[in-house]
Amino acid sequence: MNTLLEKLKRMDWVLTGCILALVVMGTVFIWSAGSARQGVFQSIWITHAVTAAFGLALYFAFALVDYRRLLDVFATPAYVGALVLLVAVLLFGAEIYGGRRWLWFFQPSEISKLAVILFAAHLFGRSGRESFKWFLAGALVLGVPALLILKEPDLGTALVLVPAGTAMLLAARVWTKGLVALLLVGLLAAGTVLGTVFIAEQTPDPARRAQIYAYLPLRAHQLKRLRVFLFPDRDLRGAGYNLRQAQISIGSGSVWGKGLRKGSQKTLGYLPPSVSMNDFIFAVLAEESGFRGTLTMLALFLGVLLTGAHIAFRATDDRGRLVAVGTTTLVFCHLYVNVAMSIGLMPITGLPLPFISAGRSFLVTLLAALGVVQSVAVHREEE
Repeated sequence: MNTLLEKLKRMDWVLTGCILALVVMGTVFIWSAGSARQGVFQSIWITHAVTAAFGLALYFAFALVDYRRLLDVFATPAYVGALVLLVAVLLFGAEIYGGRRWLWFFQPSEISKLAVILFAAHLFGRSGRESFKWFLAGALVLGVPALLILKEPDLGTALVLVPAGTAMLLAARVWTKGLVALLLVGLLAAGTVLGTVFIAEQTPDPARRAQIYAYLPLRAHQLKRLRVFLFPDRDLRGAGYNLRQAQISIGSGSVWGKGLRKGSQKTLGYLPPSVSMNDFIFAVLAEESGFRGTLTMLALFLGVLLTGAHIAFRATDDRGRLVAVGTTTLVFCHLYVNVAMSIGLMPITGLPLPFISAGRSFLVTLLAALGVVQSVAVHREEE
């Protein structure tokens, strides 16, 4: 009993408090987003609350177990299991909107985020991992699940998995020059793709435009999202509809917001319930709570990010540091991409807003990962 109390005292309660506040905020705004609709949408907030309760149970359970033991016992099986599930979803997963992402009631791509973080920390969190061969090992550890996720296809998840893993490799000092060069190549590739789409859209000849697009390894829906990003006013009744309605929602919230359940865009159906609880829930939050609520949400996320960075800085071994770096980077990437796409600063990717968006697999995975980060803080002084 005394040991349990000591562990609870050593927990970073700022991190825990911010997480709990964000989970409550997410549940409230999912309830508000679904209240204007009939049927299944009205009960999604209950599913979110139950999922959050399960995820928080994992969070506290992982926090109280020494992260070194967790990594020794579960890191490798979790990674191998994640790869098996990623292959299984391609073979047996249900095809929804042209993609195979669901295996029964969960998304293996979400579970793979935690598996990659744990395995990379376990593998690279030891001395003598700075050589080129370990860089190749890191590329393999990150590349295999990323390619399987791209095959679903789920470009957004692959794009946040790579930065999280890369941040871990940089923190582990695995061939730093090569990683920096690879990052520059990635940025150049992204710029090349955007530039190619921009040039193609300026081409009046449809046949010539199709020839240009043939050089890009992108699917039709991905090209459509890039066109919406570059030319948001071209197709306001089609591909650009949801983005424009989200921007109207955010702008109409003003400073104080319209109040819970009073957001006009989702109430009148301009912002469909299929996206108002998931991809664009930030728009619902901004409209109903205004600039004040948005700042509150960002302040809570800042608390999560700063405490994660603080835990990484104070970690007594590299494995704990890498877990904290990878998880904190994952949270930041999800936050940045979701908010940025809601205001038109990034292409639409379908990534959920951490703790806020309705999504069972990601919520449980994220809370479990943060539980391991909390374990680094709790067991920092133990050998």
